[in-house]
Formats: sequence, C-alpha cells, structure tokens
Amino acid sequence: MTLTTDTPAAAAHPRPAAAADLDHDLDLDELAGLRTVPARHPWRWAAGIAALVVLAQFAHGLATNPGWDWATFRVYFTADTILQAIGRTLELTAYGTVLGFLLGAGVAAMRLSRSAVLRSIAWAYVWVFRSIPLIVQLVFWFNLSYLYKRFGFGIPFGPTFGDFETVGVLGALGAAVLGLGLHQAAFAAEIIRGGIIAVDAGQREAAAALGIPRWRQARRIVLPQAMRGILPAAANEVISLLKGTSVVYVMAIGELFYQTQVIYGRTGRVVPLLMVATVWYVVLTTVLSIGQYYVERHFARGAQRTPPPTPLQRVRAFVTSLPDRTRPAARTSGGQS
Repeated sequence: MTLTTDTPAAAAHPRPAAAADLDHDLDLDELAGLRTVPARHPWRWAAGIAALVVLAQFAHGLATNPGWDWATFRVYFTADTILQAIGRTLELTAYGTVLGFLLGAGVAAMRLSRSAVLRSIAWAYVWVFRSIPLIVQLVFWFNLSYLYKRFGFGIPFGPTFGDFETVGVLGALGAAVLGLGLHQAAFAAEIIRGGIIAVDAGQREAAAALGIPRWRQARRIVLPQAMRGILPAAANEVISLLKGTSVVYVMAIGELFYQTQVIYGRTGRVVPLLMVATVWYVVLTTVLSIGQYYVERHFARGAQRTPPPTPLQRVRAFVTSLPDRTRPAARTSGGQS
C-alpha cells in the first residue's frame, strides 16, 4: 500500500532561482518609481494657525498697549531695591530648601523605620504640615512669642539651666525660614520616601547577601538609584518654594513681591511693577530648571552609558556641521560605474 499526496503545480514545477530574482528586481523598480505622498492633516494645520494668530495678537498687544508701560518696567527692572529683593528671595529659598530637605530626610527615615512609634510620629507630621496652608503657618510662627515668651534648656518637666526671649531669637526672617523649612520638610519626606521604596528590593537583598553593611548599602546602592526618582519631584518642590517665598510679604520681609508692592504702592504703576516681578520669577525658575537638567543627567549615568547630548552640545555640533551641509554634493560624470 502506498500513500500519495497532491502536489501543487508550483511545487511540482519550481521556477528557476534566476527568474525569481528577476521578479524581485522588477518589484523593487516599480516601488522605487512610486511617488510618496505625505498624509494630510488639515485640522492640525488649522489649529496651529489659530494658535499662532492668538499668539501674534497677544504679542501685538504687549507692544502697542500703553497700559503695560514698558518705560517704567525698564526703569525698575534692574533697580537696586529690586536686586536686593531678589537676593533676599534667593536667601529664603536656599535656607528653606536646606532645612526642608534635611528635616525631610529624617522624617522619611522615620517613616521607613520598623518602630511603630517613629512611623506614627512621622506620619502625623506629614499629615499636619501638608494640611495647613503655608500662609497660615507663617503667620503662626511669626506670632509664636505670643504663646511662648521665653524658651529654656533643661530637664524635661524639670528645672531649666538657661532661657532666652523668643522675640530676640525668632524674628521675622527666622520665623519665615522656620515656616518655609517645616512646610517643605513634609513634602520632601514623601518625595525621598517614594524614591527609596521605588528601588527594587532585590538590590538590598543582594547587597545583604554579599555582607555589605546597611549604611554602605544605603549610601552606595540604594540612594544613587533612588536619586533618579527623587530629583524631578525635588526640583519641582524647590521651584515651588522659590515662588512660595512671595507669601512672606505678610511678614513685611523685603523679598521680591513685597518690594514690588512697596514700589507700586508709592508710584501707582501696578502693572509694570507686577511685570518686573513676573519676569524675574521666570528668569530664576529658568536657571533652576537648567540646573535640574544637568543634575538629572549626572545621576542618569548608571542607566545610560552614553547620555544624550546637551542642548549646547547639539548647537555646537550643528555649527560644526554647517560647512558640510552647505558644500555642494559631488557630481559624477560619465554615468555610474
């Protein structure tokens, strides 16, 4: 008994390899001769044109509306009082950032602790200071001397070895720094905690299996990886703190917004002085954003062996390649060889 199968005609009479190659070359020639037509997106173009028209109208209003009073803007943009106010704004931002993230690191460590007492205290701290508005906290710390006339050092619930007046130590600037730092610490604690718990637990297990001490695990393994998740949110908080320093105007501290208020209260030029503060805030946040970019790029070295070029490097490469772009292409005579 024999088994037979029906063989297709193409299989029974296979074509020569040369014929198949010829058909393949013909198909490529036909495809090369086709004209490529890009997809049309009329609504996308319409939306882009409409946005450009609105932007052009806004720019035209900035240039022609006399209410902006650009002459007054130019006078006060680099005035000594404004520059001193910018220095005070940066000072408050620096103090609040350092104090906030130092306290936030401690609170984050307490929240990750195995002690139920420490975890509960840290959770309560974050809950309270994230719930109360910043302006309320600042006014409260500014009036702390109303509740506590003097502070002392000594045995808890026992005798004190020394005391001092609250007003003499915690003035307007000290209350502002304390309020900004404590408020920032609540958010910084959650940012740091989120970055730490985002690191794969297998990293710590592998380090423990190798006998690496816990402090070295945190310093050399966990934190470098956690920084990639911490930095974007932390930089965002620093920028928010920079703008949040404008709230301390209620304490009559000469930062940028308070100083512009003083000037336009004296001159009556509200809009140009507000534009002075606006442009300076934009400049300062831009500088912080550039610093954020380079810090994030530094800590991304472990994930990217070859980090993407910076904007300056891209501009430099473009300028270097300009002679090659403008050079005419070499033409061959006598056809292809």
